[in-house]
Amino acid sequence: MQKILREFPLLNQYIYADTPASGLLYDSLLEWRQDHDLDFLIGGSIMKMKSLGLITETRKTVGSFFHCKTENVALVQNFSVAINFLLEGLEKNHKVLLMENDYPSVNWPFESRDFSVVYAKIDENLEQHILEHVKSDEITILALSLVQWINGIQIDLEFLKTLKNQHPDLIILADGTQFCGTTDFNFEESGIDILGASGYKWLLAGYGNGFLLCNDRVKNRFSIKTVGFNAANADVNGKGNIRFSKHFEPGHLDTLNFGSLKFSLDFLNVIGMQKVAAQNKILSKKAKKAFTDLDLLEEAVILRKEHSSIFKIKGETKLFQHLRENDIICSRRGDGIRFGFHFYNTENDIDKIIKIIKTGL
Repeated sequence: MQKILREFPLLNQYIYADTPASGLLYDSLLEWRQDHDLDFLIGGSIMKMKSLGLITETRKTVGSFFHCKTENVALVQNFSVAINFLLEGLEKNHKVLLMENDYPSVNWPFESRDFSVVYAKIDENLEQHILEHVKSDEITILALSLVQWINGIQIDLEFLKTLKNQHPDLIILADGTQFCGTTDFNFEESGIDILGASGYKWLLAGYGNGFLLCNDRVKNRFSIKTVGFNAANADVNGKGNIRFSKHFEPGHLDTLNFGSLKFSLDFLNVIGMQKVAAQNKILSKKAKKAFTDLDLLEEAVILRKEHSSIFKIKGETKLFQHLRENDIICSRRGDGIRFGFHFYNTENDIDKIIKIIKTGL
């Protein structure tokens, strides 16, 4: 692991607990990106034509990494773009269940259209609230973040699988931006119908890339109107033969950004997602206990059996500034301070953070 940690020079100077805001750039990815642009510099359109296969390889890598059919993978610039494309192809007669105070790019696209919307409370009984709404409110679409961006509450994935089995006509749409890259995940077995994510956080892929995964069972419930030459693979006669996922790719895709996504998925595979998941679980348990002991967490987080590695603690601007002055990188969120721990963090990082918090309280 020490060899891996040396890939991240920022860690030599700071304790980085801000992956929920942005994942880190690392040396080998930087080197790949520099080589890519050098090839573009000296090759121009010749290089670009040769590199088009990289987009296909990226799509295959995403499908393999998340256990989704390659033809059901759409490459998108970010989750926000993808969900807006998606909802333009959905009839407005749906009853949608959203989470209170979920990430705006999940809730706003539904709220800005003529859908009937109800909300589930995010607390220690989140799954029960969802189940009650689905049963009583004639819900046809459930849309939520798998991990909440403010406090890190994570939906029980087994609950989603059971919910889908019990309500097969329910469309489950998930934002995995704060989840994908933290643990091994099998989309085909998850019960989720559509999963989108941006790649710049836990996947460490930089900005301008993301993906949308779709299950075969829901394709005919959307009529995606987005179209362009790239969607038809630059075939002037291909307008009538565009598959579902390609409607999310109407224009050209940048080989630098999507090549970075492929590179980072390969990077995580070399480390091993089981190792990544194990380290994140260790960090989550340690941080939760330490923050709980200091009475810094909301009750809903404390009472949850399982939690992600994102935490929002009680803390004013003064404490936040104290942390930054002591080389702790984190974020102000709402009325508190948010930390997020990834595999490149250590238990010693958490010990140092707790020590600094105690001196700032």
